[in-house]
Amino acid sequence: MKKNRWLIALSAIAIHLSIGGAYAYSVYKLPIVTEMGWTETNVTVAFTIMMGLAGFAAALFGSLVEKMGPRKSAMVAAVLFGAGQAGAGLAIMMDSVVLYWLTYGLLSGLGMGIGYIAPVSTLVKWFPDRRGLATGMAVLGFGSGALITAPVAANLMQGVGISTTYFILGASYFVLMILGASYIAPPEQGYMPEGMKVATASGKKVKQDLAQMFAREAVKTKQFWMLWSMHLVNVTAGIMMISVASPMAQEIVGLSVAGAAAMVGLMGMFNGGGRLIWAAVSDYIGRPNIFVIFFVIQIITFAVLPFTSNVILFQILIFLVVSCYGGGFSNLPAYASDLFGTKQLGVIHGYLLTTWSLGGIFGPILVNTVRNMTNSYIPVFYIFTGLIAVSLLISLLLRAEVNKQKKQNELKKKEETVGDLSTTY
Repeated sequence: MKKNRWLIALSAIAIHLSIGGAYAYSVYKLPIVTEMGWTETNVTVAFTIMMGLAGFAAALFGSLVEKMGPRKSAMVAAVLFGAGQAGAGLAIMMDSVVLYWLTYGLLSGLGMGIGYIAPVSTLVKWFPDRRGLATGMAVLGFGSGALITAPVAANLMQGVGISTTYFILGASYFVLMILGASYIAPPEQGYMPEGMKVATASGKKVKQDLAQMFAREAVKTKQFWMLWSMHLVNVTAGIMMISVASPMAQEIVGLSVAGAAAMVGLMGMFNGGGRLIWAAVSDYIGRPNIFVIFFVIQIITFAVLPFTSNVILFQILIFLVVSCYGGGFSNLPAYASDLFGTKQLGVIHGYLLTTWSLGGIFGPILVNTVRNMTNSYIPVFYIFTGLIAVSLLISLLLRAEVNKQKKQNELKKKEETVGDLSTTY
């Protein structure tokens, strides 16, 4: 059966929308603490396990995903994630914190990590002409999952209780992910959309990858570690901001509790929107330029924040940081494919996503440690101004490396063409 690449994209969105529902975890927290009598720390541990494991699972199982293919991998992810969510309901029924950690934390984390990378490398292969848009659509689903899950879960818990809510949502995620997995498949070797074929036939310059590398080759390059370092700082800054946005805004600019809650909701929109918009823009101005823009925006933002007393401006600056955070995730696989090709993109992307787990650990720890030591959030802004300045320098150096490699590839291609002509004559 001939596949439609836009339906492939829709399948990827279905998978990412499901696992993205995990970001709505805050709606479960208070009801579980209140009803079960578990400590807030014990309830939070499950989410920490899941988020910490997701990034490392992407790295650990990246090669397995490449071998199994996107369909089988996404089905495995559906079973793990669905079982993790439904198992959380069983843990609530049995009043077992340990089982809750093992199901919601361990199983869901494994399912999330595998489910995150399974469709992305396939999408990149289907959209060689618009890689940014393709990955942006998928991770937009991931960023938007919480927007759908949060109100649904809150209403279900009021109507049928916590455990039944987990059963219903676990089954729903499983069905949605299986539907997405059943259609998703890689294109034939050398696939090009019609527009690219026409452009190639007419002699127009078509964008080429800088190289085609195996994962073991990619991780030995300085370009890989430059991209890894840049994304680590971008993720750490974003997760730091997300983790303390509400109390930070209330303390620094006097935002009300209701106003802070509204701001957090808008942050979700900027997180999701940034994933799609920044990725789509990157198809026109290039991934190297996008990351430079991310760090220019953030270095200005973190430098200005300590002196900002205006409520509206403060929120706008936070929204900018969160949009760059979301945009980093959607541009990461596209940038990796530009640098290293699509041969083992799933594995390479998985390795790069270790920054997701590390950022999730470092961001909240850093901001809370500084806040406790200084009784203020202001020093955090100065620390991140410095970190982002270093990242800006790395992004400029990587952009220079990319341009240098492009020129070398073009020169090599010309030499090969001249050699072929001389052989012919």
